[in-house]
Order: sequence, then C-alpha cells, then structure tokens
Amino acid sequence: MSQRPKIAAIITEYRPLSHADVIVTKFLKGFPTDEGVVPSRCDVVSMYIDQFPEADVGRAIAEEHGVPIYPSIVKALTLGGDTLAVDGVLLIGEHGDYAWNEKEQHLFPRKYFMEQICGVFATSKRSVPVFNDKHLSYNWHDMKWMVDRARFLGVPFMGGSSAPLGHRSPYLEYEPGVRIEDAVAVSFSGLDIYGYHCLDLLQTMVERRSGGETGVAAVQCLEGDAVWEAAKAGLWSREMAEAACAPIRNKPAGSMEEHCKNPALFLVEYRDGLRAAGLLLNGYVSDFGFAARIDGEVQSAEFYLHGPPHPHFSYLSLNIEEMFVTGEPQWPIERTLLASAVLEAALTSRHEGYVRVETPYLDVSYTPARTPVWRPVLPRPAGPAAGVGAG
Repeated sequence: MSQRPKIAAIITEYRPLSHADVIVTKFLKGFPTDEGVVPSRCDVVSMYIDQFPEADVGRAIAEEHGVPIYPSIVKALTLGGDTLAVDGVLLIGEHGDYAWNEKEQHLFPRKYFMEQICGVFATSKRSVPVFNDKHLSYNWHDMKWMVDRARFLGVPFMGGSSAPLGHRSPYLEYEPGVRIEDAVAVSFSGLDIYGYHCLDLLQTMVERRSGGETGVAAVQCLEGDAVWEAAKAGLWSREMAEAACAPIRNKPAGSMEEHCKNPALFLVEYRDGLRAAGLLLNGYVSDFGFAARIDGEVQSAEFYLHGPPHPHFSYLSLNIEEMFVTGEPQWPIERTLLASAVLEAALTSRHEGYVRVETPYLDVSYTPARTPVWRPVLPRPAGPAAGVGAG
C-alpha cells in the first residue's frame, strides 16, 4: 500500500490494562519491543466502544490522538458515511459487563460485532483484514459462522491470543513436519479466560507436526483429584508436565499437589492419534510452559508474559499490523477456530459431569503457520514475574 492503512477499532470496553488498552494503545503510541519502541505503520482513525465503565480511558485516549468515537460499528467502519472507508479492523471483544452462561463462559459479543463488520463489507462490495482478539466465540455455531462468512467475503481473517508470542526460554520453535509424540501446555487462572491461552499455545506448537493439522476427535475436562488420578491411569504424562514446568522460574519449591489444590486438565485427542493435554495449575505457576516429546527426546520452554507495558502484546500487535500492511494473515484462522472449539468442548465436558465429548465436527485441516514475522529474541529479564494483568 502506498498510504498508511486506516484502522477501525471495535471495542467492548477500554479501561487500563484491558485488551483495548494493551493493543489499541500500542497502535496509537508505538510497540515496546526488545529493540525499543517500534512506531506503528498504521493509523487508528475511528473507534466504536460498546461500554464505558467508571475506569474508562478510551474517551481520553481517543481525544488525545484525535480519533473520533462513533455511535455504531457501521459508522466506525464508514467514518460516518455510507460505505467502507477503512483498511483494517481490530475486533477487541474482551472485557466488559456481559453475562455468563451455565458453563461459566463469558458471553462477549464477538460474533455480533463480526456480523456488523461483514455487513458493511457485503454492502460496500469490498473487504479488508480483520483481527479477532482471543477465541472466536463461546459456541461452535457462531465461531464456525465467523470463519465461513469471512471466507465467503474474501476477508483476510486472523485471531488468537498473545500467549504464543511470549518470550520462549529456552527458545523453542519447530519446523513443519516435526514428529511430535506427546505434548503438554501449562497455564493458570480461570478455565474460560486463560484456558484459551493454554490451548492457543498448545495448538501453535503441535500444528507443526508431521502431516499438518487434521482436527480433533474428542475432548475431556477433569478437575481436582481426578487430574492426579488420570495421570496415574496414563491419560496424561506427569513427566511431560514436570518438563513443561521446569523452565518456569516463578514457582514455589515442592510438588504440584502441594500448591495446586484444584488443578484443571484438558485432554485433547487429535484425529491423527496425537494425545495432548492442557493443564491449569493455580497456586503452583503463574506463567506458561510447554513440553513435547520429539523422537523420544523431551523438549520444553517457558512462555513468559511480561507485566506492564505488556510487550508480549507488542509482538501480537506487530503481527496484526503486518496483516494490515500486506493483506496476508500471519497464521491460519483455523488455528484459532480449533483452539476455540476445543475450549468450548472442554467446558461442555465439565458442565456435563466431566464426560468425554466426541467432536466429529472438528475435522479442521490446515497447513501449519510459518514463523511469525515478529518474534521475541532476547531472554526474559532476571527476577520474578511482574504479573500478567491483561489476560
């Protein structure tokens, strides 16, 4: 593009350390990285903000940068006119006062936002790149609709979380075609909010296995003592979990059981036979870890997320920006679709009594992502974590 891309930010709420703050603010002010602050190559030219909590900073930041806040998604994309007038869309549907359902899923209006965005594309007979922050939706119908609608309209569509873009220590990356025999991702916090981070990280790594991604056959969630019993029964590897935790510096001495009184486990059975696990260990870790067995050798890394100004979101945002500039997503939307759907199936398993949920509809095949353009290159700083904060 000869001109700087004009970006519309479609936001649920904009308060300190919300995802709007740690993403949109970076597009306005620059991206803190290992090499210093990288200036944006795009211009945020409009916002739609759905809710204004007491701690709102969106109005002040918008005024500071001369960005108008429009009363609807349509007006934000058309800049108050009748047809699409921007070159890219940030869909930040995270945080806000929205209902929860019986499966303890937060009902963010991401699909509704996407419907409005795609409506403008359809009537304007032109589409531009869209980034959806975190998982696509809380149910399969909506998330699949989002992907199918984007594909029908020719929308370059990308989604996901910042977890795969954290500092990897030691640095660990796989070339496509690696022979992964077993894999475990380790996380913490709530099942809906951070369970997705765990599964996004897991999927980012295992999608590069030999044969590429072919989908997921079944998912099961377990909690409490059943998690430890499942390890004894051979349903997941305690050795792999220990390996995933080993590079994490900010954890107490002693065993997982001593510090994590209510662990949670996602068992993921892939269609090609790979069995992997996502493990949430509140009280034992407050960072992310990953381990895989490659040709009999266990390899592992910490995925460290800094505290403010949350530079891991810089690396996510720089990949988003690359899509806005080039028109090419930096990883397949199918990764986000599959991780989103596995999370929904896991929470369904939990709600229905921790049953095994078969997922024949998750026959999602795709070619693994190439290595993102922007990747942290330096080790994390010494000392304890400063806290993740942004979620």
